[in-house]
Amino acid sequence: MKKIKVLLLMGGGGTEHEVSLSSGREVFKNIDLNKYEVKTLVVENKQINIEEIKKNDPDVVFIVIHGSIGEDGTIQKILEENKIRFTGCGSEASALGMDKSRFKELMKKSGLPIPVGIEIVKNKNIDLEEIKKIAKKLVIKPVSQGSSVGISIIDDFKKISEAVKMAFKYDDRILIEEFIDGIEVSCGVLGNETPTSLPVVEICPKNIFFDYEAKYTDGKCEEIVPARLSNEITKKIQEYSIKVFKLINGRGFARVDFIIRNNEPVILEINTIPGLTPNSLLPKEARAAGISYPELLDKMIGLALK
Repeated sequence: MKKIKVLLLMGGGGTEHEVSLSSGREVFKNIDLNKYEVKTLVVENKQINIEEIKKNDPDVVFIVIHGSIGEDGTIQKILEENKIRFTGCGSEASALGMDKSRFKELMKKSGLPIPVGIEIVKNKNIDLEEIKKIAKKLVIKPVSQGSSVGISIIDDFKKISEAVKMAFKYDDRILIEEFIDGIEVSCGVLGNETPTSLPVVEICPKNIFFDYEAKYTDGKCEEIVPARLSNEITKKIQEYSIKVFKLINGRGFARVDFIIRNNEPVILEINTIPGLTPNSLLPKEARAAGISYPELLDKMIGLALK
């Protein structure tokens, strides 16, 4: 049988470059080489060389670039224009998922629960009184970053300036939101027109929150899957995840993050290129559903080729 030619695209040159390389190595290690002919291409300095991609003549490009150009629709748009198939969401869904502000607005219009907050633009005056009305404890984060890069949690308004300054290092737009004290969970989604949800995973970080270190360092976080939740809450999270995925016109796969407050899930964000490292959530959720890592990769590629 003729092998399917897969080009594994990783790196990206952004803040999640090393995480992407880790995901890429894990994919390469687990992909069925009897079924796939796999080549790798590391993207540096946020530059996409479409001729280099074409030269490899892939049947499908497997994108494992987290954040920046890999998740904001840049690569997807280029591949779409060149009629090259690729794994995961299309360019418009990717851009919408990466822009936390636009994503929140869509969720709000659709009547889904989201944290209270406001967007702040760089070099514009900040209304501290308006910020104080949000909550006593705040989350300050860049609009377009993943892996918790640039996030601060503060409960002292004197620290707002410092937190805002750090977030602005990564983006010209930031979000200031209420901090929600609750159980953090995540739910993966697989599919195209008729997506299905994976088991919900409960996230128990040993740091203050599920930050970069907790996400990618062994022993810094415990993930429990299936999550220790009632059937009712679990079902609601899975239904919300599918609804969110459909609202952004998702394709292939994604992961939706939540905080549970007073037995009600609140939507935080969607990850359209979720991590595939040894510590990542999506493969753990798939495993709990009886889907091995190689089988998960099969599904991802199969959905891209449909």
